[in-house]
Amino acid sequence: MAWSFHKRIKIIPGVHLNLSKSGISTSIDIEGAIILPDSYTPPAPADNIFSADIHKITSQNMKGVKEAIVLAYQQRKELESDLLNIQTTLGTSKLKRMFSYIFLYGLLIKRISENLTADIEMQKEAISQTKAAIEDCYVNLEIDFDSEIKEKYDKLVNAFKKLATSHKIWDITSAHFQDRVISRSSASTIVNKQEVKFSFSSIPGLRSNFEALYFQNANGADLYCYPSFIIMYANQADFAIIGIDEINLQQRAVRFTETDAVPADSKIIDKTWARVNKNGTPDKRFNGNYQIPIVRYGEITLSTHTGLNEEYEFSNYESTEEFSNVFKEYQIAIKRSNLYKLSGAGI
Repeated sequence: MAWSFHKRIKIIPGVHLNLSKSGISTSIDIEGAIILPDSYTPPAPADNIFSADIHKITSQNMKGVKEAIVLAYQQRKELESDLLNIQTTLGTSKLKRMFSYIFLYGLLIKRISENLTADIEMQKEAISQTKAAIEDCYVNLEIDFDSEIKEKYDKLVNAFKKLATSHKIWDITSAHFQDRVISRSSASTIVNKQEVKFSFSSIPGLRSNFEALYFQNANGADLYCYPSFIIMYANQADFAIIGIDEINLQQRAVRFTETDAVPADSKIIDKTWARVNKNGTPDKRFNGNYQIPIVRYGEITLSTHTGLNEEYEFSNYESTEEFSNVFKEYQIAIKRSNLYKLSGAGI
């Protein structure tokens, strides 16, 4: 009997997202998907700075988008499993045909070799079709900007480019109080931080005409900021989606006692001593006491009521301030467009 492979392939057509004055409209080609709300996980203790369980963070109005991405990942995984099975079957068929020639029964009974050859051609065609289906198995994110929002988003991208070129970017992973009298230090807070990178990137399985603003995370899932939402992405099974309008971004200047080399794009705003008295003067009891620069860094915190809690520090304060201002302007425009949509729907 000739080999046959029958599998109904369902390709995820994608998520279609439109941003305009009339609001943010999202259409997702999913039928019968029921999303249950997650419970809230309290934030981590104050001295440790990291987000809650990634499965708890997704915004309520972004659960449909997450479901579409999950379905696309699941389908791709199934297709890849099918591809492996067909490739294994193809190898077996080729081996059978080779043995039929070696032991001559394939030459004597031509129907055997003909059937095997037909199977091989069908298996090759199935492999070709499955590979094409895998290539097409993705979530398509289409963004149609209103001109006003597009202008603000372009400003956000430019501000992010400047921010990403800071000589130093750190992810603050913990911070705790230090007794200055006991330590004889001018610093009242001990900060643990790791150097990270900001760039432009996208998560696997999501295609868009925009690359996301990428925030590397030293102690958790990385952040990918798209025009309407932020994806916290660890892997295909562990990610969360948060609406831009739900992000609470705070920015401030930080006085930092820098014991390492001062970055070229940072400003020294004061000086202190390695060992100081309570009034800030050098403690003369310590031989070889030396001066330490105090620099101004920029700090950005990102949080939501669902448990997002990330804090970054930048050597370039001006870029930090600019990005914060532009992000909030863009966020206000997004929120206003949502309000327009709700008021229009009620008329």
